[in-house]
Order: sequence, then C-alpha cells, then structure tokens
Amino acid sequence: MTPEEIIASGNLELYVCGALSPEEAIEVEVAIAAHPEVKREIELIEESLLHLAETVAPPVQAMSWTYILNSIRNVKDLGDNKVRTLNWPTITGWAAAILFMGGILWMLKQTNDLNNSIQVTTIENTVLKEENSTFENQLAENNEILEVLRSKDYQAYTLPGNQAVAPEAFAKVYLNKKENVAYIDVKGLPTPPRGKVYQVWSLKMEPLTPTSVGLIASQNKAGEGIYKFVNFPTPEAFGITLEPEGGSETPTLSQLYTLGMITI
Repeated sequence: MTPEEIIASGNLELYVCGALSPEEAIEVEVAIAAHPEVKREIELIEESLLHLAETVAPPVQAMSWTYILNSIRNVKDLGDNKVRTLNWPTITGWAAAILFMGGILWMLKQTNDLNNSIQVTTIENTVLKEENSTFENQLAENNEILEVLRSKDYQAYTLPGNQAVAPEAFAKVYLNKKENVAYIDVKGLPTPPRGKVYQVWSLKMEPLTPTSVGLIASQNKAGEGIYKFVNFPTPEAFGITLEPEGGSETPTLSQLYTLGMITI
C-alpha cells in the first residue's frame, strides 16, 4: 500500500494501541522505516492519545502505572489502626482515561472490520453481476438459436456415429438450404483429446468429394454446444472427423466420427 493508503486504513491507530496482529504490526513498522510521513503520523497519533488521557484524568504529579500499583499493594496498618490514604480521584481519573482509550481502540477495530466486510461484499456483488450478465447473454443466445431452429426454413438431420470408431457418437445438423446456413449440435460427440479438433465436411458422393465446412472451434460457436457454418457447397452428406489442431486439407477417414446423408 502507498503511505496515503496506510494512513487512511486505520491500522496506525491500532498499532499505537497494540491491537494489530504480529504480521500487520511488522508491515506498519516497515512502512514507518520507509516513509517519514507514516512515522510522523504515528507521532501525531501518540500525542493525540496522550492529550486525551491528560484531558480526562486530573493532574498527576510524577505518577505512573507502576506507582499506582505499588500504592495499592503498599496499603497497610500503621500501628494506630490508621489506613494510609490513597489519592482515589487520581487513580479513578487514570482508570477512566484507560477505559476511554480502550473505547477508542474498540471503535477503530470495529471500523476496520466493517471496512473489510464492505470490501468483501462489494467483491461478491461484482462477481454476482458478472455471472448474471453472462447468464443473461447465454440465455439470449439460446433463445435466438431456438427461434432459428424452429423456423420452417431449417431441416434437421442426424449424423450417426461411425461403428468402427465411435459407435455411440452422433451429431445433429439444422440446415437452411436456401441460405446455405447450417447449425450443428455436437453434444453427442466425445470431448476431443488435447491437440485435436473436430472438423466438419460437406460431401459429394459421386465421386466422393469432401469440402471443409469449418472447425468445431470458438470462432464458429453460436451457443452452448452449437456451432454455425455458412458458405459451403450444397452437401449430399455431412461428415465430422477428428483432426490435428488447426484442421486438415483432406479428411482423415480413419478418424471419421459421424456421417449422415442429406435429403436433396
């Protein structure tokens, strides 16, 4: 923290009163050694507390806590049943001063705890706002996609899994033939291993002519598990292969995960 932040934190008052943890006290002592303005602030706080104590307590002549304690311990019978008289107003005044400083210490600690609580609450509120904003954006995307897929302009096709590679895998294609737009739902595909990516292919069957439609990657993501592709040749079939990261110029047929025919 800067010297200004240290002074404004309230830790210097707690340090003077001996209420900081050892770790926090060390931080303050380092700041005192490094910043003259922090050292001066400590001196001003000490002077203020002494002034408060002197204001609350009655005048004292060479009095200290050691003297007070010794005076209390040394009360004894003087032989003629007279008890040594104590300066009770003075003792009471000093006790009031200590209680007053203790009250200041307690209020400073409460203020410090309150500031920490406010800071934590502010951070939590910021995180909640960000999460809420993300949720609202995702919900808007999903609603938009749902409206698109419900449109009569889109036809749905299922791409079954390749029995030799991934028999349980599947994908769904929502194709708008007029506008040459396809949404592909890949939630039925297993997560690709590190360094690999799924690639979508538009296929002409006679002769077999594959054309890359694009990668199942962030740049084509339209929603949770759904990817959008445009401007590809009119397909007779769609296939999805597992390729090295970045994609391939031709499909790796040994890694063909799904394949499905498209009704013309």
